[in-house]
Amino acid sequence: MLKSTLERTTFRRQNSWRRQQASYLLAQRKKTFIQKWGKRFLVFCLIVGFVAGGWIVSSVFLSGSNNMEQTAPTISKPTLKPPVSLTRAQVREMIRDEDLVNAARNVFPMETPQGIVQVVTYLDVNLTGFLNATLDHLKTLTRGKPTQIAMVVMDGHQGHILAMAGFDLEDKDANPCTRAVFPAASIFKIVTAAAAMDALNFSPQTPLFFNGNKYTLYKRQLKDVKNKYTVKVSLENAFAQSINPVFGKLGQTYLGRDHLSVYAQAFGFNQTPDTDLMFDTGQFHIEDNDFHLAELGCGFNRDTLISPLFGAMMITPLLNKGHTVLPAVISHVMDVDGNTIYRHIPSRSVTTMTPESAAAMIGLMEKTVTQGTARKSFGSFSKDKILSRLAIGGKTGSLSNREHTIKYDWFTGFAKEKNGSRAITFSIMVGHGEYIGARAASHARSIIKQYFSSSASVD
Repeated sequence: MLKSTLERTTFRRQNSWRRQQASYLLAQRKKTFIQKWGKRFLVFCLIVGFVAGGWIVSSVFLSGSNNMEQTAPTISKPTLKPPVSLTRAQVREMIRDEDLVNAARNVFPMETPQGIVQVVTYLDVNLTGFLNATLDHLKTLTRGKPTQIAMVVMDGHQGHILAMAGFDLEDKDANPCTRAVFPAASIFKIVTAAAAMDALNFSPQTPLFFNGNKYTLYKRQLKDVKNKYTVKVSLENAFAQSINPVFGKLGQTYLGRDHLSVYAQAFGFNQTPDTDLMFDTGQFHIEDNDFHLAELGCGFNRDTLISPLFGAMMITPLLNKGHTVLPAVISHVMDVDGNTIYRHIPSRSVTTMTPESAAAMIGLMEKTVTQGTARKSFGSFSKDKILSRLAIGGKTGSLSNREHTIKYDWFTGFAKEKNGSRAITFSIMVGHGEYIGARAASHARSIIKQYFSSSASVD
């Protein structure tokens, strides 16, 4: 029995050891398998996972991108109305009631159906200030104060209106610069002289003859006779000295109705120019008698009327090879958003005379200043620091009204740099009352000096 017990015990021990050994060997085999294949399997899983993950991410991204393209809301921008462009006629109507005379500024806000706009003009504030100071001084005078005065300055090449100033003591609301209510007087001799050189091939040295006083006009002075009292004079000197009988003969005998009418119209009389500023040009008509032709030719009549602005315009063909440049006061207009809705485009210039006649007219007007009717006002200007750099020319004119209560005094002309491009045209009309004050030519001299002295610093 003891033996049997020992055998059972031994068997159990042996059996337990075998199981232990088997378990150990099995664990070793598992460990070896995991060590051998586990790492490889892990690497394989990582690779597969990476590839699969990339494919999933790509699919999601592309799918999301397509969905975004299809479903993303459109961001609407506020609708802006395009700028509304203005025509010249609209601008002209817009500033119809704006007081541009004696203006102390050059930008004007205006209310329109499109809203508030800014109108930017060509007005020279400094020059206008100078003219306004002159007017303020004239109003303080007790002797020599004019009843009416108008002063207009334009850029000689572009036609830009640089300044308009004046007053009318009898009608404080009137604009004396743009109204054709003043007799042109001898200013019309500009038209007659240009017509004689253009249509009749006269030159500045063409000899002409007259009898009697220079500044009268009688029918007997129009007879084409030569005697011991006859005075011989060139066209140039007749213009500079404003000799009425000579220009009376030119109008009546040499040019006649047709040439006078054609050249008056060429200069702009009886016309309505397409400009941005409403103004009167000149009134010219011919009565059915020969003596009236003589009166028209020399300007010795009260029927031919001009505005001072038109007077400045009449000079532009001299500086532009015979082409008249139309005036313009508006540079551009901007709306509330800063858009330019109008910009000045120069109008096509009108051919008034040939370039040769224009050059000859410059000489005639320069002689008026140096040796003619304006020489006292421009005495010794060749010694002036500013004026000596300029070529200056002009035409005087004077005539009283029908009641002889006002004497109209004109000086219309130009000033241009001898060695530069700047040039201006101007027209000054002074209506003297009981006492004759400063002449129009004297005002012109001051204006010329002021403009070119102040603009010289800009160079």
